[in-house]
Amino acid sequence: MSKFLFVYHGGSKPETEEAVTEVMNAWGEWFGSMGSAVVDGGNPVGISSTVNSDGSVSDNGGANPASGYSLIEAADIDDALAKARACPILSAGGSVEVAEAFDM
Repeated sequence: MSKFLFVYHGGSKPETEEAVTEVMNAWGEWFGSMGSAVVDGGNPVGISSTVNSDGSVSDNGGANPASGYSLIEAADIDDALAKARACPILSAGGSVEVAEAFDM
C-alpha cells in the first residue's frame, strides 16, 4: 500500500450548529468507511502564506489555497482517487488534490 496526501481546497463553512453537526458526521462516516487506510485524518488549516524563490512572501495562499489535509493509504492512484471522490468537501463546493507521498 502507498500513502497519498489529500489536500482539500475551498468548500463552504456551515453556518448553523445543526449544519456543523451534519458536516462533521459526514466526515466521520467518510473516514470510517476507509477504516485503517486513514493514516492521519489531518485537520483544517488557516490562511496560508507562500515563501517565493526570491524570499518574498505572498499572503492568502495563492489562487487555490489549501483548506485542510489528510494522509490516506491506497493500493494505487486509482484507488486513492476513488476514495477522494467520496469526500464530503466535494458536496460543499470544494476539491481534493491527490498526490502520492514517498518515503525517504
